[in-house]
Amino acid sequence: MAVKLRLMRMGKKKQPTYRVVAADARSPRNGRFIEIIGTYDPRQEPSVVKIDTEKAADWIRKGAQPTETVARLIKVAEAQPAAEAEAPAEAGTADAAS
Repeated sequence: MAVKLRLMRMGKKKQPTYRVVAADARSPRNGRFIEIIGTYDPRQEPSVVKIDTEKAADWIRKGAQPTETVARLIKVAEAQPAAEAEAPAEAGTADAAS
């Protein structure tokens, strides 16, 4: 069974949000999937990407092929935790100075 990591469209008409899923390559875009890996909301500014990078890496180790878009989103998600970890530390120092 060929597994792909790809986007599954959710949301209302003209208001897309996406789930990042591991799915059989033969199943339709919004059809059956194996596991939900994360979400992607392109409508917010900036776009919100929430992907469990450990699950994604595990699927890739097992042989799953990410689509071009999902591969790009995984790179963005891997870069995000570093940025989020720095922001609370700065806020903590500001509170201590007050």
